[in-house]
Parts: sequence; structure tokens; C-alpha cells
Amino acid sequence: MTEDNKRAAGQEVDLEDMVASSDSGARKPSGTPGKLLVSIAAAWSLFQLWIASPLPFMLGFGVFNATESRSIHLAFALFLAYMAYPALKRSPRDRIPVQDWVLAAAAAFCGAYMFMFYEQLAQRPGAPILQDVIIGVAGILLLLEATRRALGPPLMIIASIFIIYSLAGPYMPGILSHRGVSLYGLVNHQWLTTQGVFGIALGVSTSFVFLFVLFGALLDKAGAGNYFIKVAFSLLGHYKGGPAKAAVVASGMTGLISGSSIANVVTTGTFTVPMMKRVGFSAEKAGAVEVSSSVNGQIMPPVMGAAAFLMVEYVGISYVEVIKHAFLPALISYIALIYIVHLEALKAGLQGLESSNPPKPLVRKAIGFLGGLLLMMITALVVYYGLGWLKPVLGGATPWVVAAGLAVIYVGLLKVASRYPELELDDPDAPIYKLPQTRPTVMVGLQFILPVIVLIWCLMVERLSPGLSAFWATVFMVFIILTQRPITSIFRGRSDMAADLREGVMDLWSGLVTGARNMIGIGIATATAGIIVGAVSQTGVGLVLADVVEILSMGNLMLILIFTAVLSLILGMGLPTTANYIVVSALLAPVIVQLGEQNGLLVPLIAVHLFVFYFGIMADVTPPVGLASFAAAAVSGGDPIRTGFQAFYYSLRTAALPFLFIFNTDLLLIDVTALQGVLIFVVSTIAMLIFAAATQGFMIARNRWYESIVLLLVAFTLFRPGFWMDQLHDPYQEIPPAQFVEALGSVDEESTLRLQILGEDDFGDPLTTYMQLPVPSGETGEERLENLGLELIIEEDRAVVDMVTFGSEASDLGFDFDQEIIQVLAPVDRWTKELMWIPAFLVFGLVVMLQRRRRDRDAAAASA
Repeated sequence: MTEDNKRAAGQEVDLEDMVASSDSGARKPSGTPGKLLVSIAAAWSLFQLWIASPLPFMLGFGVFNATESRSIHLAFALFLAYMAYPALKRSPRDRIPVQDWVLAAAAAFCGAYMFMFYEQLAQRPGAPILQDVIIGVAGILLLLEATRRALGPPLMIIASIFIIYSLAGPYMPGILSHRGVSLYGLVNHQWLTTQGVFGIALGVSTSFVFLFVLFGALLDKAGAGNYFIKVAFSLLGHYKGGPAKAAVVASGMTGLISGSSIANVVTTGTFTVPMMKRVGFSAEKAGAVEVSSSVNGQIMPPVMGAAAFLMVEYVGISYVEVIKHAFLPALISYIALIYIVHLEALKAGLQGLESSNPPKPLVRKAIGFLGGLLLMMITALVVYYGLGWLKPVLGGATPWVVAAGLAVIYVGLLKVASRYPELELDDPDAPIYKLPQTRPTVMVGLQFILPVIVLIWCLMVERLSPGLSAFWATVFMVFIILTQRPITSIFRGRSDMAADLREGVMDLWSGLVTGARNMIGIGIATATAGIIVGAVSQTGVGLVLADVVEILSMGNLMLILIFTAVLSLILGMGLPTTANYIVVSALLAPVIVQLGEQNGLLVPLIAVHLFVFYFGIMADVTPPVGLASFAAAAVSGGDPIRTGFQAFYYSLRTAALPFLFIFNTDLLLIDVTALQGVLIFVVSTIAMLIFAAATQGFMIARNRWYESIVLLLVAFTLFRPGFWMDQLHDPYQEIPPAQFVEALGSVDEESTLRLQILGEDDFGDPLTTYMQLPVPSGETGEERLENLGLELIIEEDRAVVDMVTFGSEASDLGFDFDQEIIQVLAPVDRWTKELMWIPAFLVFGLVVMLQRRRRDRDAAAASA
């Protein structure tokens, strides 16, 4: 074996070890222990499929409530954590030491305690006996050790600090002190209720996340990962810097399969990075492109990272709503990354790879693209309205008819695929590489799109829960894995049914094991993050933190946002995205909303949670501990720190977006019509491309320093036109509080009033907040006030709340007895804020004209 081959083999082992140690566990024992490890992992997957399916309710056995399911879920995660993750770097990886068997069994027992003794615990709520306390203490300690093994020390240390803080409250200094928690109280809260370890985070891991991770693992085992990469390269590889553009698209599609940035980097990067280097990208830039696109896979709907499912519970909206709000920022972020790659190719004069496609004129390309787009739209409309018409006619038989229709389409797609050669796994280090032809590449794997369509259909049309949607998509995926080889072989005339079925079963088994092993870290992370959430709820440290943050930020919302972003990045150096999101959202999301209300900026809760989520994933990029950057550097052979800085530079667009959608919620498609949504998408995409050109220092020609500043201002104006319009014309007129009822009667029903309220905080101190008041129905102001559920006392120039009807809209909005309305702001007719786009585009046109003139002059000088 040559030195290069040895180095490549060593690099491959290092990459596998990096992914394993961060995602699935580095230990791979042989013999009976190895078989037991994979069998338990497969059993976990089968258990999750069982509790997600309707079968337990149809058959009348194996029905578990939410608490019992969480307990079993954690027991599996703890057992596998001790089996799959070595205690130390020097610990054996080819066998499982005796002490790890003992710890795994003890941890699994503690995790399953809530399930095994559920009835006894239900009879003594809040009154744990000595046995409960012993099991709880052991369980917490074993969970912390499992966290150290699977996720590293940072999360374990943070959780330990919160436990110590709970117990040592009276001894804490100043405002951090509290009355303290007894050991019995701590164990009861953290281990025997659903307030701590077994809280919302672990519940989401049990109900939603596992099935989506399993769905992705099965999709990958079926061959979808290789298919997505090949399709992206066949479509984009021949353009300037084509392999890098293909890497962006491939990583976006692979985001459907992997919720892990590191796994995404290694999966696509081993193929895309050498291709990028071949056309002229440096090792660091090739790795940085892969990191930026892979990390963004977690924000790309419809299958986002695990934290997106937690938003469903924390924000109290459906997963479809989360997808709706997250879609636009994620899409324009990906488009901008493709443009950044294009600019890098222009700056360096890079070309694409040789294409196998016959050359087509531009008109034919455009017609083909539009034709394909039109066909997709017509197909979507036929499916949507066709099923909408069938459902009332077929009634209960609809699912069976739809399943039969899907099966027919699936077989038809395999018939089409059989006419083309199978996709092979190429060697990216081969000396000569020619891009695959687009049509054969696309046609050979169209069946992989069907499970994704089933998932989206169940989520968005049938409005099933995320867990049930993922279940049906996974069931269809299992069907594909078992049948695609036999059916395709029959069509190709070379059937070996027994061997094909055996291979399909092995792929299914491997997918079940991989899905479960990929979930170990997430299950452990959500349980341990539950300790932190439980400590916050038990000690009231969240209120203390709000005071501390308010003092540090001096009540300035922008400073608190920067503070939150920095904290997310720091925590993300040691915490996985999911745990990072849980910790920061539990501690700071309420603070941001509260400070916004006090400062006149009413921030929707989903915007705050997406803000935290974005900076949580940014931590995988940010030096000095951006794990995805280290993985990419291992693939590219570049310097990991330089790769991390370059990736962060490319990811500035992702870092800017959260600040923009906090102040302009139109980007999250909140309260906008479909037509407005399309317009916002177009303008926002242009704005992000301009922002990318400004930060990259190149558009048509290399930017002058003042052009970059002008481009940044143009991008800001396109993103936030309301900022400049507010400077020109106040959007509200002030009305005396005593005239509140008259103002309520004079404005349109669909509009809102903006109120400043003086009340008291939880400690009885004066607190001023702002509130948006949707105008209720009614003919007069008095009638609307009554429909609102509010009674006021008007005294001279004061308006004081006298009564709030229980369960009314006023009660939901936060009105309370004895509050005083100190300011009423009514909307005024003014020019629409979007008019500010006109001067922005004019200035942008001026920059384009200057750069074109400079480019033409330089070209003429070069030719002379």
C-alpha cells in the first residue's frame, strides 16, 4: 500500500470515528456483545414505531401513556449510551467492559423506573419515599455520566451547576439567592414528575424526533443520499464553480436525511470537497462551502433539526406553522450561498467540470425548466383537488385507495428507473471525472421523492401530528427498502428474488440500527437539558436572570439580542444544537419578549425561538470549536481553524437573518397574504444577494469600499423598508387615554391599536409594557369594549381597568385589574412602507452601472 493510500485510509477511519463519537457512538464490539448492541438498537426503533402507530389502540394492548413512553425511551437511550460510547479515549472499542454492562443495566433500570412503578408513584404524588430518592439520585448521576460520554463535559457541567444551585440556594450571593430545595424535593421535581428530566424536551424526542431521524436513516440506506448528490452534480456541476454549487444543493437535500451537521458534512463532503478542489477551490474554501451548506440543512423545511419539533411545544403552534415561518429565511439563505459560491468562482476565474449532457441552446433550457415546473404545479393541483374530491366520495376507503394509487405510481417509477443504469458510488479521488447525464440520473431514483411527498401531504394537507406523519412516511419507506430491488430486477430481466429480498431486509435492519444509534445523543441531550429547565421552574432563576440581563443590556433590545446570540455561540461550542436551543430558549426567550414589550417592540414568540435556533446551529461553524468545520477540514486536508473562519464568513447571511426577522416579521410570513408572501420572497432574495455581494467584496467587478457600504444600506432598506418610512412619517397618532373608547369605535375592525400599560410585575414593582390590541367587532366603541371583555373607569384624563371578564380576549391579551392605560396609539393613513424599495433599487442600479463601466474599461485595457 502506498503512502497516499495509507493516508487516505487513515483519514477515512478518522472521519468515521469523528461521526461515530459525535452521533452514534464509537464502540463497535464483535461477537455476542456486538449482536446484542445492534439488536437493542433495532428494538428501540421498533418500539418507537409501535407507539407511534394506531396498532396499540386497534389491538387493545401495548398502549403507553406519555410518561411511560418517555421513561422507556430514556431507558433505551441510557443503556445504549453506556454500551456504544467508551468512558475514556483509551477505553476499549472492540469490546464492552464489565463495569459498562453494570452501569448500562443500572441506568436503564433508573430510566424505566417511572414506567415500572407508575401506579405506585401515582398514589404518592409529591411524597417520595427513600427508595424513590435513591433511584432518583442514582438516575441523575448516571444520566450526567452518559451525557459526558455521548456529548462531552460541557452539558454535564452546566446541568451539574443548576443542580448545585437548586440545593445551595440560601448560600448564594445577592439576587442569586433563593430559599433552596431539599434533596427529596429536587428528586421529586427532576426525576418523578414531568417538570424535569421527563419534561417537554424528552417528550418531543419520544414523540416526534426519533421517527424523523429513523425516516432519514432508512431513506439513506435505500440509496437516496447518493441519488441526491448525483442529481445535484448532474444539474449544476458544469457551471462556474459548479461542484461547489452542487455541494450546496446536495447538502440541502441531504438535510432531509440527516439532522446532524457533522454527518451531513461527511456524507456529502467526501464526494463534493475533492470535486471543488479539482476546479480550483482551496482546501479551506472547499471545506467552508461544505460546512455552510451542511449546517443550513438543519433549518431547511420540511424536515428540520430536532429543535424545530421542540418549538411546537414551547411556542404552542403546529409544526406546519413552524415550517411556514422558517421556510422563507432558510430558502433565501441557501440561494445566497449558491450566489456566494458563484462570486468566488468569478473572482478566481474558476470553471465547472466537463458535462456529459448534449449542449442545449438557452431557449431550450428555459423551456425545459419552465415545462418541468409547470408539470410539477399541474401534478400538485391534480393530486390536491383530486384527493379533495375523492375523500367525500370514498369516505373511510380513501386511505386504501390512496395507498393503492401510491403503489401503482411507485411501480411505474421503478419501471422507468429500470430503463437506465443503476447509480454507482463514484470514487471522488479518481484522476478523471465526468459529470453524469442529467436525465438518466434524475429518472433512476424518482421513487425516493414519494416518501417525502407522503410526509409533506400528511403534515400539511391531512394535518396529522408530526409523529403520525413521520410514521406513515417511514412505513412507506420500509415498503420501498424491501421491494425496490426485487421489482427493479424483474423489470431488468435478471431477478434473483431470494437474494434481493435478503438484501432489502439487511438494509432495513441496518436502517433501524442506524436510526436508533443516531438518536442516542439526542435522547440524552433532551433528558439532561430537562434538568436545566426543571431547575429554572423550581428555583425561579429565570426571573433573576431577566433582571441581570436587563441590567447588562440597560433595557436595550438590540443589546439583549446580541447578548443572546453570543451566549448561544459560546454554549454551542460544547452543546449539541438541540440542548443549546433548550437551554437558551428556556433562559432568555421570555426575557427578550418581556424586554420587547417594555421597549415598544412586540416580538412574536416564534421569532425569538427561531433567533435562538439559528445561532444554535451557527455554533457548529464558529471557531475555535466548530465541530462541522473540523470534520470538513479532515475531508479537505485544510486547516480546521482557517476553514472555520472562512465558513463563518460565508455564514454571515445566516447570522444576519435572525436580527432582520426580529424587527421585520414579514420575513417569517406572519400576517401576510399569499401575494404579499411572493413579493416579500422576491425582494428578500434580491436583498440577500446584495448583502452577499457586499460582504464578499465582489459583484460585477471587485467592490470599492464605499460600494460595499452602499450595498449594505440597500440590502437593509429592502429587508426593513419600515425603518426609513417610520423616520419620515410616524405610523401612529397619539390619542388621550380618556378617549380610548371613542378611538376603539372609530378605527376599522381589521386594524389594531397600540397601548402602553402601567401595571405591576410579579414583585409588586411598577412595570410599563406595550400591547397590540386587535379591534373587536361591534358597531360602537362601547359595544366593542364589551365584546373585548373589558370595563374601564374614566377619570378626567385617566383610563383605569376596572374589570376583566374571565376567559375573554382582554384576559388572553394580559389585561388585569387596576392597570392604567397611559398611552393610546391609533394607526394613521400613510404611504406604504414598500415605497422605500424604489430609491433602494435606484441606488443599486447606480452601483451596477458603475461596476459595469469599470469592468468594461478593465477588459478593454487588458485586451489592448
